Amino acid sequence: MKKLPKKFLAQLNAVTAKRPKTVIDCILRKGYVTTEELKQLGYEHAPRAARDVRELGIPLETFSVKDSNGRNIAAYRFGDPSKVEDKISKTAGRTVLSQALKKALIDKYGAQCFIYLQPMEERLLQIDHRVPYEIAGEQDENSTDYYMLLSPSANRAKSWTCEHCPNWTQRDPDFCLKCFWAHPENYTHVAGKEQRQIIITFTGDEIKDYEKLIALVGEEKAEETIKELIGKYIQ
Repeated sequence: MKKLPKKFLAQLNAVTAKRPKTVIDCILRKGYVTTEELKQLGYEHAPRAARDVRELGIPLETFSVKDSNGRNIAAYRFGDPSKVEDKISKTAGRTVLSQALKKALIDKYGAQCFIYLQPMEERLLQIDHRVPYEIAGEQDENSTDYYMLLSPSANRAKSWTCEHCPNWTQRDPDFCLKCFWAHPENYTHVAGKEQRQIIITFTGDEIKDYEKLIALVGEEKAEETIKELIGKYIQ
């Protein structure tokens, strides 16, 4: 790794939050860090860890390397130090703004996951960009149009799906805007695939029906069975 400017190093060393600091320290040690290495360190969703660094104004580049099994995976290294933004001192302000944004989203849409449509405790809901930060960059946090509320599991599923979408390298924001994971209420594709998706949540007495279905056909065939029932119903 090339020698980094002192000012850039000072900004890197000023980061104390655990997740972005882990990414930064790994890159400082060997020049880059892979998604595989971040998972081994306990960060299952490496893009979110990388985003934490970028949101502090520190440029990261994403590139491809081979993992221990020879498969292509993503890796991160520092971008051009001259493009660094001094956002570290603004972290507290951004946190306050994010809380205001979360309240605005809840006031507009209710306390529910945009993907699973599950009502949830407000504290459990997480704010996410409709179009990933890695593709569209930072967007106006004073507008609810660019953001969505997700349950932790939906957020993890979206992160994984976006990272494995062809647009992760092509980086076309308009493509993302037409995706289920950005606008589940109005979409044309699911991560580039011509698909339609229905999220079914079983609650209350419905849970007994779900358990009976799983007992009869097993989890692996549950989706196929539901599709067959729908096919018979609409014929």
